[in-house]
Amino acid sequence: MTVVDIAMPRLSDSMEEATILTWLKRPGDSVSRGEPLVEVETDKATVVYEAERDGVLDEIVVQEGRSAALGRPIARLRVETAATPAAPEAVGLPAPRPGRARATPVARRHAAEHGISLDGVTGNGPGGRIVLADLQQLARESVPTTTASSAAEAAPGELRHSATQRTIAARMVESRSTIPDFTLEAEVAMAAAARVREELRLAFADTLPSFNDLVVRAAALALRDHPALNASFAGAGAVRHPSVNVGVAVATDDALLVPVIRDADRKSVLEISADARRLATGARDRTLGMDDLAGGTFTISNLGMFGVRRFHAVINPPEAAILAVGQIGERPTVREGRIVPMLTMDVTLSCDHRVVYGADAARFLQRFRELLEHPSLLLIEGRDG
Repeated sequence: MTVVDIAMPRLSDSMEEATILTWLKRPGDSVSRGEPLVEVETDKATVVYEAERDGVLDEIVVQEGRSAALGRPIARLRVETAATPAAPEAVGLPAPRPGRARATPVARRHAAEHGISLDGVTGNGPGGRIVLADLQQLARESVPTTTASSAAEAAPGELRHSATQRTIAARMVESRSTIPDFTLEAEVAMAAAARVREELRLAFADTLPSFNDLVVRAAALALRDHPALNASFAGAGAVRHPSVNVGVAVATDDALLVPVIRDADRKSVLEISADARRLATGARDRTLGMDDLAGGTFTISNLGMFGVRRFHAVINPPEAAILAVGQIGERPTVREGRIVPMLTMDVTLSCDHRVVYGADAARFLQRFRELLEHPSLLLIEGRDG
């Protein structure tokens, strides 16, 4: 047998390094081609990397929680050098390791960082997997309350960024440094949208779409009508995308991920709602695949649930625009000479001026507002326009 290196693979187009979360094999374990070998946190998601050849894991070079650059050795594998096939016992599936709890990568990392044993923890995630919420609930039930001073003394002085956080930071610096952006603000009347949502609640009690689902649908239809915003900057000019793929920013415990609802202009409100729920859960549990995070053509960032009325979001390059959505609430409005309460929502559209001109952005916002203020249009618009 001979020993070969297992290099850190390229798991996303923008990846420069990644972090080892969990080794699924231990030194001495047999490994078969195509078998899950290690869970890796890239700049975009947690990915299970599968072995590319048969052999026996000889050595782990990069331990769990450590990072390595693209192409650097992360482990070593003993492989057969003879032409004859390896013995069945060398390439067959090994017996599962006894006592290994089933948990999501983010839950396993949290447990390792805080010295929590996963043995005996009841998992409430998909397939009975332990998720972060299970560990947080366990901590609330078992850890005594500490004073503010003792908590401050125990807090570390420095928090090391994960690969995802480092990539987000670099992309935000790139956005602010290189994109000549401009912003437009609009106020949207939401009373009609609230009534439609109530009607949908009565008709589909188990799949009630959120206000943000209506926002995604309205934005997608407006992008179809105004393709100048469904574009990217490409050096010598702009590229307009044939598909409307709306990214929805999701805050996790330690990062901001943007899973993508594909062909959002061709999906109904209920289909968008189902996609958004699945993607939000996957983002927080770090179980999304690369396809869920790639290919976005426009992004929506909603902070309304935190009581934020309006804000300016940072454009997610190479996209040409991002829509910041604020809180929906009753506000005083003048109607026919009288001040009356109206349910409204503030939105701010940030655009890359190399791709989008002010008039294009204004027309997009005008159409977006029209769709939400006459939400029956969101329900009857055809899939093919």
